[in-house]
Amino acid sequence: MEYFIPFSIIALAAAVHASFQLSISTLTLMSGHSLGKKQSQSRLLRLISGFLLGVAGMTALLFVALVYAIEFWLENGSVPPVLWAALSGVLFGLGVAVWLFYFKKGSGTMLWLPRGVALYLAERSKRSKSTSEALALGMASVTGELLFIIAPLGVAAMITVTLPPLLQVAALLMYVPISITTLLIVAALVGSGHKISQIQRWREANKRFLQFIAGTSLLVLGFYLYVNEVLLVGV
Repeated sequence: MEYFIPFSIIALAAAVHASFQLSISTLTLMSGHSLGKKQSQSRLLRLISGFLLGVAGMTALLFVALVYAIEFWLENGSVPPVLWAALSGVLFGLGVAVWLFYFKKGSGTMLWLPRGVALYLAERSKRSKSTSEALALGMASVTGELLFIIAPLGVAAMITVTLPPLLQVAALLMYVPISITTLLIVAALVGSGHKISQIQRWREANKRFLQFIAGTSLLVLGFYLYVNEVLLVGV
């Protein structure tokens, strides 16, 4: 039970990560272009596999990089309560921002992204014809949403530095699969022959709910973190 709370926080952070939509939007866009070009189902599956590998790989790289950076910065591997309080504040602010601004107004599921990032992802989605290109696109979709996912990644990384080395590996192996759960579901639907248009219509019809879930998840994570790492410290 000693490590139940740390791993529960890591799992919650990964679930928050999974609620964001850029990688899903990019995957459906890439798959739609592939189907529009009448490419075979086997090629589509290879593209999807490459994309998933890119997303998982970049998420793992960011996770490990943050863990090393935090370990280097902290002298004794202990995160001070003031840092947890600051991170909780960031999560609260980001949660409210997601509530208000995550999806653009109007029809469709356009996200608030820097114009250059949006254009790059849209263009690469059209041009991805090989597994390696799909892998690079998956990695780019993760970095494109770094503004939002850096908070749950940072939480998980700061919790991870307080764990023994073997459990740090376990934390990584827990975080990455959970963080791509929703993407795996959409990939499975596309790969099994479900129409992209149906998936997109569902996302458009429920985008405000998805936005609410993403924002609320950040608030819940911030509250949970504040209670466990600030209010209850030393109790």
